[in-house]
Amino acid sequence: MSEPALPAGFEAGHWSDPAAATGCTVVLAPPDGAVASADVRGGGPSTREIELLNPIANASRIHAVLLAGGSAFGLAAADGVVDWLERNGRGYDTPGGLVPLVPAAVVYDLVTGDPRGRPGPADGFAACEAATGDPALGTVGAGTGTAVGKLRGREFAVKSGVGMAKQHLPPGGKIVAIAVVNAFGDVLGEDGRVLAGTRADDGSFAGSTKMIRTRPIEPPSFRKGEPLENTTLVCLMTNAELTKSECGIVAKMAQAGMARAVDPVHSQFDGDVVFAMASGTAPRVEPFVVGVVAAALTAEAIRDACLQATGLHGIPALSELGQAG
Repeated sequence: MSEPALPAGFEAGHWSDPAAATGCTVVLAPPDGAVASADVRGGGPSTREIELLNPIANASRIHAVLLAGGSAFGLAAADGVVDWLERNGRGYDTPGGLVPLVPAAVVYDLVTGDPRGRPGPADGFAACEAATGDPALGTVGAGTGTAVGKLRGREFAVKSGVGMAKQHLPPGGKIVAIAVVNAFGDVLGEDGRVLAGTRADDGSFAGSTKMIRTRPIEPPSFRKGEPLENTTLVCLMTNAELTKSECGIVAKMAQAGMARAVDPVHSQFDGDVVFAMASGTAPRVEPFVVGVVAAALTAEAIRDACLQATGLHGIPALSELGQAG
């Protein structure tokens, strides 16, 4: 029997609505919770319970992370995750009962399909019910309505979705990155060339940064009334032992991986968030090493999100363009 993709104790699940082009993805910590922190960049984040991930905040562990479509409306799906956790006996034991902690972040996908279709509490609950150690990838969950390379508008964009990358950490640990990619910019391959991004009229990749540097550009957000909101979300999971502040360092270092794989990145059009969760059931690993690996896996998971995706609502995937690696 093969080893699950996620570190022992972690599970991830999706709820997807292809017709509305939206969905949500939950990452469940082990029953006892996980030490966690986050790093937020760009001008347009939409989040819930992020402040409790600050290393000086009182909460020592969280119980799940929710990644969702639906823009700010999608944050409501976290209520369903909290409900599921309470029903399954997970949360902080307080005099008033269990209180699960669920940080959340969302992507803007309202213009891909039906803008009235948004993940809600029942859908967050359903994602928990579907959670497994081997979650599906591609055009699923929070990646159902995502795309990259929007400089010329969505008609010239490329479909993205949910991607994953993983690696073992000696002496017995493991780290996994799950990415939901809805970037304004292009996604770059390991060689620095555009893997998926803004397409020219002939179908080739135009290169957003090249276009911005070499010709007058009016972003489509202003020219066509298209939304400013774009986001790349990453959730890192490890069973290595880390403190809360060390999780914060790992999340910050992992943003370097996002910068390697997305260009332009962290702009006023993006609300990029990296979560880092550590269960501590495996031996301790030097945080610097975890951060270096986390950055590499973040870049790989972002690329994988484009390679795994299938086209939806007129936005083609790399496989349809004949450019999948």
